Amino acid sequence: MAIAARPHSHADARPTTRPDNAVARPPLLRELLLVVGLFAVYKAGRLLAGGRTDEAYADAHRVWGWERSLHLPGEGTVQTALLHGDTLVHLANTYYATVHFPVTAAFLVWLYLRRPAHYVWARRVLALVTAAALVGHLVFPLAPPRLLAETGLVDTARVYGPSVYGAHPAADALANQFAAMPSLHFGWALMVAVGMIAATRSRLRVLWLLHPLLTLLVIVGTANHYWLDAIAATALLCVALAVVHPPHRTKAVPARPRATESAGTPVRELPGLVGAGR
Repeated sequence: MAIAARPHSHADARPTTRPDNAVARPPLLRELLLVVGLFAVYKAGRLLAGGRTDEAYADAHRVWGWERSLHLPGEGTVQTALLHGDTLVHLANTYYATVHFPVTAAFLVWLYLRRPAHYVWARRVLALVTAAALVGHLVFPLAPPRLLAETGLVDTARVYGPSVYGAHPAADALANQFAAMPSLHFGWALMVAVGMIAATRSRLRVLWLLHPLLTLLVIVGTANHYWLDAIAATALLCVALAVVHPPHRTKAVPARPRATESAGTPVRELPGLVGAGR
């Protein structure tokens, strides 16, 4: 008796692809507590770093001098473009005041729901960058260019609104205005772009780089940050990305062929079973 092997169809041999979100999501409550806790620690740390007015202004003079020595473009070039119209500068101030946290939060929520593995990676990178930035704020307090008369720049938020800072930096109980370097506005925006490019497959995903580019122009044009603040944030993010490795893209896994029987298909004998029943 000959036992025949059923040839498999080409359709059954097609590879199957596992979705990127095939990784279990971390517990929601734990993640909420973790993110809120990190934010609270960061805010508390920024306030602890406040009150060092003399150091902050001394460091601001140093940074301004370093930028001139490096022949970086003046921040005033960007601000001059913004000041061509009240509407444009008002939009820039609004972007600075309202986009930073909501976009980063939306980025994390989307990754949590659609790309859990990338969410864990991005959350770790952001936590590392934020922690390093907090250390930078503690050891190197820095007055932003809008507070340094030497720059000749306008405090656009105070003049045109809206503003998220108090009128007297040293007495501001809600924010540390001497925490300019590194710029988390830019660091977080750049991570959003990097994370979305890594987690999506659209051919247009490179357009996410417009977010950090626009953020850079806004933070410089509103005189809230120096160019070097963004450069320092970029360096921190590069280190964090080197330390925290991203998840690998899921590759197609070939499906195991299933035996099928088709009418009119020649029967093949398995060599090892030929004559087994004789």
